[in-house]
Amino acid sequence: MDACSLTAKQCTPCQGGIPPLTAEEAEKLLVHVPRWELKDAATKLKRTFRFENFMEALDFARKVGELCEAEGHHPDIGIGWGYCRVEFQTHKINGLHENDFIMAAKVDELAAEA
Repeated sequence: MDACSLTAKQCTPCQGGIPPLTAEEAEKLLVHVPRWELKDAATKLKRTFRFENFMEALDFARKVGELCEAEGHHPDIGIGWGYCRVEFQTHKINGLHENDFIMAAKVDELAAEA
């Protein structure tokens, strides 16, 4: 599997009741989205995107929001002057799921288009 394989996938609804990915499983998927990092004992996936100004960061955050709404899998987004921080976690399982990596790959693809 590579990042292209991840972007071709759709998020599946997570109903909870399943175990989150182990740190080892998350590390294996992380190689497909190498600019992202695991945080909080491998329960979150985070990347900070850099921009020339606040408005570019705000526009990117809006595009990420639209993408995530269409997929039904929503990140925590933080913006400031020249940056947009995107953090995924599957809240129903309090950890990471393949959906988080699918969305990370799709956000990377969105950033490459910007």
